[in-house]
Amino acid sequence: MAFNGIREVENYFAPLLHRFKTRSQWKQIHASITTHGLSQSSFILTKMVDQCDKIGDMEYATRLFNHVSNPNVYLYNSIIRAYTHNSLYPSAIRIYKQMLANSLELPDRFTFPFAFKSCASLGSCYLGKQVHGHLFKFGPKAHVVTENALIDMYTKFDGLDDAHKVFDEMSERDVISWNSLISGHARLGRMKEAKALFESMPEKTIVSWTAMISGYTGAGCYGEAMELFREMQLAGIDPDEISLISVLPSCAHLGSLELGKWIHIYAERKGFLKQTGVCNALIEMYSKCGMIGQAVQLFDRMKGKDVISWSTMISGYAHHGNAEGAIETFDGMQRAKVKPNGITFLGLLSACSHVGLWKQGLKYFGMMKEDYLIEPKIEHYGCLIDVLARAGELERAVEVTKTMPMEPDSKIWGSLLSSCRTRGNLGVALMAVDHLVELEPEDMGNYVLLSNIYADLGKWEEVSRLRKLIRKGSMKRTPGCSLIEVDNVVQEFVAGDDRKPFWNEICSVLQLFSVHQDQDVIKNNITLASIEMVGF
Repeated sequence: MAFNGIREVENYFAPLLHRFKTRSQWKQIHASITTHGLSQSSFILTKMVDQCDKIGDMEYATRLFNHVSNPNVYLYNSIIRAYTHNSLYPSAIRIYKQMLANSLELPDRFTFPFAFKSCASLGSCYLGKQVHGHLFKFGPKAHVVTENALIDMYTKFDGLDDAHKVFDEMSERDVISWNSLISGHARLGRMKEAKALFESMPEKTIVSWTAMISGYTGAGCYGEAMELFREMQLAGIDPDEISLISVLPSCAHLGSLELGKWIHIYAERKGFLKQTGVCNALIEMYSKCGMIGQAVQLFDRMKGKDVISWSTMISGYAHHGNAEGAIETFDGMQRAKVKPNGITFLGLLSACSHVGLWKQGLKYFGMMKEDYLIEPKIEHYGCLIDVLARAGELERAVEVTKTMPMEPDSKIWGSLLSSCRTRGNLGVALMAVDHLVELEPEDMGNYVLLSNIYADLGKWEEVSRLRKLIRKGSMKRTPGCSLIEVDNVVQEFVAGDDRKPFWNEICSVLQLFSVHQDQDVIKNNITLASIEMVGF
C-alpha cells in the first residue's frame, strides 16, 4: 500500500493498534510499523504504550519507549501514566527525572498528577515536595486535576496543613477537591475538622458520605457512623459496596443486629454479595452480634473466598469460644491453598486460648514463623502468653515474656496477673504488678486483681493495705457496661448509673427475679454489683 507522507502512515496504523492483544500480535504490528519508517514516531509509540498499559504488558512498553531517541512530552506522559497505573512507581519517577534531565520537553498538566501519585505511593514526602517545586517552576499554576492530586499526596503524607494551603489557594474546586481533604482528616481521626468541611461543601456525593462514615468507624465513633449512614439514606443517596463495608464494623461493635440484617438484605437485592469485601464485613458483623450460624451460612455460600474471608471466619469461631470450628476452618483454608497471614494466626491463637489448647497454640505459633515466614507482632506474643497462662503453664508464659523481641505491654502483664489468681502464683503476680504499676499507674483494676489474689491466699493484712492505697490514690475506676438494641436504637447501660431512663421500670422487672426483695434492696444490690465489677 502506497502512502503520501508520514502523517498518512500514522493515521493508517493508529486504529489498527486496538485490535492486537497478545505479545506475538504486537511483534507483528511493531515489525510492520518499523518497516514503514515509524520506529521513532512518538505519535504511534504513544498509542502503543497506551495499549500496553491497558493490557498490563509493561515489559513491552518499556522496550518501546527505550527504543525512541527523542521522546516528546506525550510519549513521556504516556509511559509515566502507564507505570503509575501498574504500580511501578519507582519507574515512573525515574522516567520523570529523565524527562527533566535529558529532554527539551517540560512537564505539563498531564505529567504532574501521575508524578504526585507516584510520590505518594512511595511515601516520599521529600520527593513529593521537590515535584511540587517543579510545578511552580514549569507547570500550570491553576489546574484542578493537578491540584487535586497534590492535595491527595499531602493528605497521604499526613501533611494536612500543606493540603489546606493548596485547597485554600485553588481558584476552582470540584467535588474531588473536597472529598480528598475530608478523607485526609477522616483517615487521621480528625472528625471535627472533617465534619466542618463536610457540612460546608456545596455538593455531597456517595464518596463524601462514605469518607465520613469510614472516618467515624475508624475513630471508634460507632454511633455517629450509624447515624450518618441513616442521614445519607434520608438525603436520597443509595449506599454502595464501600459505604456498606464502612458502616458494618460499627454495627458489629455496637451489636446493631437489625441494621446489619437490613444491610444484608439490601446487599443481596443489589447484587453486592458478589463482592468479597461485603461478605467479609457481614460475616464479621454476624459473628460479633452473636449470630455465628448466619456467619457460617454466608461463609459457606461464598465463591471467591480470600485470606480475609478465612481469617474473619476463624476469628468469629474464636470469638464464640469454638476452637474446633476455628481449627477446622484453618484446615480448610490450607486445603484451598490460601496463604494465611498474621490475622489468621491471631484468630487461631485466640481460639486455642479460650479452651486451653496450649500445645496447639505453640504449634501454630511455630508454624507462623517457620512455614509461612510471618514475623510475630506483639499481639501474637500476647495471645501465646494468654494461651499458656490460661492453661496453667505460667513458667512457659513467663519465659516467653523474657525472650520476646519487644517489651511486653500492659495487656500481656494483665493476662499473666489474671491467670495468677486462678493458679495462686503470688510471685508471678507481684512481678506482673510491678510492670503494670509502671505502665498503668492510675488503673485501679490491677490493684484489685492483686488484692483478690491476696484474699484467696488468706493474706488479709495485704488486702487491707492495698484497699487503703487505692482509696488514698487518684486511680481510675472503669465501670462495666453492656449494650442492647431496642427498636433499632443501641442503648448503653453502665454499672452504677441510675440516671438511665426507665430505671424504676428496670428495677421492677428485676424484682420478678427476686420476689422476696423490695425495689430499694434490688437497687442497692445493683449498685453493689456495679462496685464489685470495678473491685470495690
